[in-house]
Amino acid sequence: MNNMTIGQYIPGNSWLHHLDPRIKMMSLIMLLISIFLIPIQGNQVDLFMLAGYLLLTILLIMSSQIPILKVLQGLRPILFLLTFTVLIQILIVTPNEKVALTQSVTFYLSWSSIGVLFVWFMFYQWSKKWIRFKTLYFLLSVFVVFFIQYMLPFGNVFDYEVVLYEETVLRALFIFFRIVIIIMLTSLLTFTTMTTDIKDGLEGILLPLKWMKVPVDVLAMMVSLTLRYIPTLLIETNKIMKAQASRGVDFKEASLKEKVTQVISLLIPVFVISFKRAEDLANAMEVRGYVIGQKRTKIDVLKIKHTDFISLFTVVFIMSLTIYQVFFT
Repeated sequence: MNNMTIGQYIPGNSWLHHLDPRIKMMSLIMLLISIFLIPIQGNQVDLFMLAGYLLLTILLIMSSQIPILKVLQGLRPILFLLTFTVLIQILIVTPNEKVALTQSVTFYLSWSSIGVLFVWFMFYQWSKKWIRFKTLYFLLSVFVVFFIQYMLPFGNVFDYEVVLYEETVLRALFIFFRIVIIIMLTSLLTFTTMTTDIKDGLEGILLPLKWMKVPVDVLAMMVSLTLRYIPTLLIETNKIMKAQASRGVDFKEASLKEKVTQVISLLIPVFVISFKRAEDLANAMEVRGYVIGQKRTKIDVLKIKHTDFISLFTVVFIMSLTIYQVFFT
């Protein structure tokens, strides 16, 4: 839970921290649209375009003075998804152009490999709590799984062949880096923007919807409160887990039935705390005179500066280059 980065704000004095939230959110939307416009065709040109966006993302992180390791922490909760996606692309997807990078390798799902895999799984579950670099250990375990299937053909149940094709490898790298860039960009937005600024930025972007009688201020308030209380609920959940651990509850070493019971015992106090926090927040907003739908002034009025225009123009230029490369070349 400590790896959850969405909703966290890191104070700083960089140009990204001082950028207008409306420009920042519009730029993020345009960058995400540009990334999704790049087709997944498994060729080097598309991969080079995505590499350019990855370089741009790294430069933005460096200029924001946010530690890059802090941004990369947001990838750990989806590490299994990333690994599974890459394996699916390499092992199952059939390429259009079968340009092989390696020779065919046969893997065996045999009784001997199944037994060793079971032993390895038990060892992995027991040993991972002692390993500091759990991400590298997980990737190593994935390699060990295939190595065991390759080395133990005795008592074969069935076998399958794997060939690394150029197109499937490029597609896997493309999807991997696309997800990484999206997570890093969205994390960078919350790292450099306070929830109040996110609310004001959303109101500014969704302002035309007011003509359609859409409660823009209410929607913006809901989004900002959601982002604000994600870290708070995670902190409260960690406190409950530590309190239960001090009473002898072990969330890592337990049977499936015990883990279900432990999760239920964890969710109930979390829901109670959530409702209590919501009630306290509603009372505080009511005391301060907050009325839904009423016009209100702001302490800090958003003003567009030269850096905002330059940033928006740069993003529009990058998006235009992407559209030209994708649709007109």
